[in-house]
Amino acid sequence: MTEPIVVIVGAGPAGVRAAEALAHAGLRPIVLDEAARPGGQIYRQPPGASGRVSTDIYGFDAKKATAIHRVLSDHTDRIDHRPDTLVWNVFGPKLDLLTADGYREQPFDHLILATGAMDRVLPFPGWTLPGVFTLGGAQVALKAQGVSIGRRVALVGAGPLLPLVTHQYAKAGVSVVAALDVTAFGSKLAQAPRMLASAGTLAKGLWYTARNRLRRLDVRYGVRSIRVEGDGRVEALRWRDAAGHEHRVDCDAVGASFGLRPEAQLADLAGCRFVFDVDARQWMPERSAEGRSSVPGIYLAGDGARIGGADVAELQGRRTALALLEDLGRAVDRRELLRLDRGLARQARFRRALDAAYPYPSHLLDAVGDDEIVCRCEGITVGALRQAAHERDAREINRTKAFTRIGMGRCQGRVCGEAAAELLARACDSDLERVGRLRGQAPVKPIPIVVGSGA
Repeated sequence: MTEPIVVIVGAGPAGVRAAEALAHAGLRPIVLDEAARPGGQIYRQPPGASGRVSTDIYGFDAKKATAIHRVLSDHTDRIDHRPDTLVWNVFGPKLDLLTADGYREQPFDHLILATGAMDRVLPFPGWTLPGVFTLGGAQVALKAQGVSIGRRVALVGAGPLLPLVTHQYAKAGVSVVAALDVTAFGSKLAQAPRMLASAGTLAKGLWYTARNRLRRLDVRYGVRSIRVEGDGRVEALRWRDAAGHEHRVDCDAVGASFGLRPEAQLADLAGCRFVFDVDARQWMPERSAEGRSSVPGIYLAGDGARIGGADVAELQGRRTALALLEDLGRAVDRRELLRLDRGLARQARFRRALDAAYPYPSHLLDAVGDDEIVCRCEGITVGALRQAAHERDAREINRTKAFTRIGMGRCQGRVCGEAAAELLARACDSDLERVGRLRGQAPVKPIPIVVGSGA
């Protein structure tokens, strides 16, 4: 009997744990990943022999990172790991790939998408200046390359990544001149009892916050507006605090992002149904508690469907693999299912509290001017979006895309799509859900096009 072809996209915590569970059940899953080494974004490995110890890179999570890194190498006979492989399309029961050897196709019988997340970006004055990065990008630079984005760095955010990156940069000896949280401190206090659902995670967050305070860093909450200043590069960050007072600090780099969003483009191309999450203000692929999507044979694990973090991704990766095994008629340990389901339910309670502690900072969009760029790939301004809404009755984001080219560039709307939808909803005085979401298009990431010389 021929074994089914099971393909996993992503070698982060979710994909690695899914592969491990399938391998232990006697299958030989194929794991496709863009990176050269496993770990995903959260446990990204430095290239080659960096000489850096894991505790310096991953802190409290060094043991977890090392465990994830070892899974694939410990199971080389049972897991087909293919690094440096970009999956850029799903078409029927096959994937389109870009590898070092060129373009390839990979058929599958069952597919687990463990594609992770990326920073959630909002436009603000000066956000396109050289020297402005996302918080995730700033963290990757430090983890993978051991470099800072600047010498005097200001960090801005609306999520738990902000205190973590602030701690990591300060620990590395970088001058963090400001750490600005655009959500209120009171919202965190209000949710503290509910966040005890994951006491260990809460304790780590409190430790990072305390360390930042002990270093006497300029940490602010409830920031109302931000503006990056500079002539051709970042020179300063100006902000307005909760009391309305203006502040300015000299800096040569800014890291700013406002939560995370799932990398769900492949799920979209695979035909998975999407649902709107009112609390997160995002469209996300529909996923059952066990990891099944709306399309038979396609499963979703980790942050690629719902933001949960590394610990949740590990649990979901294994739970999704067991659901796949059940669908194949394989026996699974019912006690293990119960343990995973309980762990995921507890983490879901913690995540709801965390989302309430860091609400979406919609106030940052209230004063975005018409001349501000919203789509960097195509150079489309907020004014062009508003004009399409008012003069062409473009009240749905894909109609706006047709009129303005927002989301038609290299990123396919991965960066600008959510911000454009938020701005369109405001321009039309409409609900965000009614505005909709940009439909997925292949390739999900830029790929080279080779043009033949002809005969």
